[in-house]
Amino acid sequence: MTENQIIAKGKQVIEIEGEAVLSLKDRIDKSFSQAVQLIYNSKGRVVFTGMGKSGIIARKIVATMNSTGTAAIFMHPTDALHGDLGMVRKDDIVILVSKSGHTEELLQLIPMFKRIDVTIIGMLGELSSKLAKECDLILNVSVKEEACPHDLAPTASTTAALVMGDALAIALLEIRGFTVEDFALLHPGGSLGKRLSLKISEIMITGKSLPKVHERTSIKDAILEITSKRLGATCVLNDNDILVGVITDGDLRRLLEKTLDIRNLTAADVMTRHPKTISKDFLASFALQQMETYNITSLPVVDENNKPEGILHLHDLVKLGLQSR
Repeated sequence: MTENQIIAKGKQVIEIEGEAVLSLKDRIDKSFSQAVQLIYNSKGRVVFTGMGKSGIIARKIVATMNSTGTAAIFMHPTDALHGDLGMVRKDDIVILVSKSGHTEELLQLIPMFKRIDVTIIGMLGELSSKLAKECDLILNVSVKEEACPHDLAPTASTTAALVMGDALAIALLEIRGFTVEDFALLHPGGSLGKRLSLKISEIMITGKSLPKVHERTSIKDAILEITSKRLGATCVLNDNDILVGVITDGDLRRLLEKTLDIRNLTAADVMTRHPKTISKDFLASFALQQMETYNITSLPVVDENNKPEGILHLHDLVKLGLQSR
């Protein structure tokens, strides 16, 4: 094949699969609404099953549903015939994914599903198939043609099934009123979950590790405090333990550019007054945003009386993966 032929083939595949997806729009009808309502009102889970490529698509839909608030599991048809059928409960909704609608392993499961008395939804590519006749509800994912020139490798058909699954998951997300906070609870380990849920109070540096000096502390001792706490900054407090300033490495460098005689200076002589602060109840991602906006590396965390409760360092927030991607 020439370069132009390769490019043309790639575009043709995308066109075929794009048409397969667009054709689904007219099939989002009463059956789709009924499927969403059945799943939403169910006290059980959604059990997906399918063979081969259909099974792979079913697994992906399960992952999407679980991450958006709808409990779902995948059951391999062959394993189901050898004991895994025990995972299906009466209140569950079973969704069969099959292009042909004649998948033998799924057909063998039908009598067992009916015995358990579960609702069966078919996500099928053939509406007059054997499976279609056994389902309580059908979601039509048929395609005009596969992108494979031999009409053998599932391509457009698997894409259509995947998109229909996404449509179900997102419709259920909407009907449940699923929020970004709910999403964060289900994704605590990822950077997105952290950005949506991690609070300053959970990660701020506190106690003996919090660098702080009195405003009358000598600059020499203030430097020792900054060095020992290794945060490149220290809070400066007055007699009432209220934050009145911050001294950073940058402040010290600017001081030494002006004079090398620092023997008689105090923290109050060097500190930056009225520094940026934040409450511990904000999200850590908001703190990072503030630090990037004002180009600062340390941010004191204060209470309602402006007394330091902790401090945040930019590098710690970056290490937690809180930066948006």
